[in-house]
Amino acid sequence: MPASPSAVGGDAYSASGSSLPSPAALDARKRRVTYFYEPSIGDYYYGQGHPMKPHRIRMAHNLVVHYSLHRLMEICRPFPASAADIRRFHSEDYVDFLASVTPQVLAASASASASAVNVAHGGGASHQYESSYARQLRRFNVGEDCPVFEGLFEFCQASAGGSIGAAVKLNRGDADIAINWAGGLHHAKKCEASGFCYVNDIVLGVLELLKFHKRVLYVDIDVHHGDGVEEAFYTTDRVMTVSFHKYGDFFPGTGHIKDVGFGSGKYYALNVPLNDGMDDESFRGLFRPLILKVMEIYQPEAVVLQCGADSLAGDRLGCFNLSVRGHADCLRFLRSFNVPLMVLGGGGYTIRNVARCWCYETAVAVGVEPENKLPYNEYYEYFGPDYTLHIEPKNMENKNSQSDLEKIRNLLLEHLSRLQHVPSVPFQDRPPKTESPEEEDDDMDRRPQCQLWNGVGYDSEQEDVKPCCGDMMENDSADHRKNGSMAVSP
Repeated sequence: MPASPSAVGGDAYSASGSSLPSPAALDARKRRVTYFYEPSIGDYYYGQGHPMKPHRIRMAHNLVVHYSLHRLMEICRPFPASAADIRRFHSEDYVDFLASVTPQVLAASASASASAVNVAHGGGASHQYESSYARQLRRFNVGEDCPVFEGLFEFCQASAGGSIGAAVKLNRGDADIAINWAGGLHHAKKCEASGFCYVNDIVLGVLELLKFHKRVLYVDIDVHHGDGVEEAFYTTDRVMTVSFHKYGDFFPGTGHIKDVGFGSGKYYALNVPLNDGMDDESFRGLFRPLILKVMEIYQPEAVVLQCGADSLAGDRLGCFNLSVRGHADCLRFLRSFNVPLMVLGGGGYTIRNVARCWCYETAVAVGVEPENKLPYNEYYEYFGPDYTLHIEPKNMENKNSQSDLEKIRNLLLEHLSRLQHVPSVPFQDRPPKTESPEEEDDDMDRRPQCQLWNGVGYDSEQEDVKPCCGDMMENDSADHRKNGSMAVSP
């Protein structure tokens, strides 16, 4: 097992000549935390049986409020990202499609297309008469995994707006940690949707951070490889990506240990491929030494952590066996370096556990330890029969042997050793500072395609009930809707 940060932090840093102090010493400092939450986020609905449920974000927020964690943070409602904001990464035609497509438009388009086919061929099918929207659905990979639902573009705007807003807070020095649980949608590509993700809020947030920070580290602990973010920054040394994920016959099929970046970005992509059953001890034994070495060598000026909760034990689409505490240990460790930190959501399909995890990680961010017994809340019945914040790991085999994990760790440490120094980044004219979201600013290789969801419905418990409008903190957010942010004093 690797030594703890308190044991190695100071010595390792002094030996490397880094000016960063010991993580153990820094962890005691209070952090200024800003938390982004859009009250309507839980109203968006991917469709009957679809495993992605934005309602989980509302449930997490509900727990945050009932544990009184909101009193220890600044609470902000994000400005919706504009189409111009989203085009900073995504292609114009793709953004235009997302902004215009609705279930009603699709239905009308399909009806018109069917009529044209019937008139021309007496009911025979013809690709020639396929509607323009149908062609765009295929082109932009919108369909089963990534359906068209009511308010799709507004959902994307809320998610991306939170991550851009979090970056702005960090850029201005107004916060040490900025949280957006509606973000972390790491599969979206420049010109297409993928894996339940339409707009890559992470890339947009990182691009905002790069306006003021020479180097940004991105760390991904979702059970699925962070392919969209890695692809976006694969050829640059200004962003280092580190992804811990299940690798093999598993979506998205990328993230081999030998995928290390290209050109100026060579060795600035770090992939940690894992097998089923990854538990807390094994995960910590890889995460801490690798991230410590990354921090020593790369010396990022800002860090983004994607906290996909599908790596928790018992996730419907996951295959790891992490506890909430084991998952949150990654955040706790990165927090200890006292580098500006953006914390985002991601996957997570057993929504009661997603809510538990992100509530606890909010507590870790503000530096408190909440009671395990859950306070009574609007979604209390979801958390039975135990009604506790923490979950126990499942009785499942860890298919990651110690010898395999040691080989992975040693190979990745060897990759890191090839980065002899902090990359020097010439600062050309800085991009304009983001002042007001109301003022709009006037091709990569395609990865192999596969599906994240096999189409099997997820209808058990209450988890597939379409959420109702109006929920927690709606009263609190009345003024917030006008002002764009709401500060809550401790």
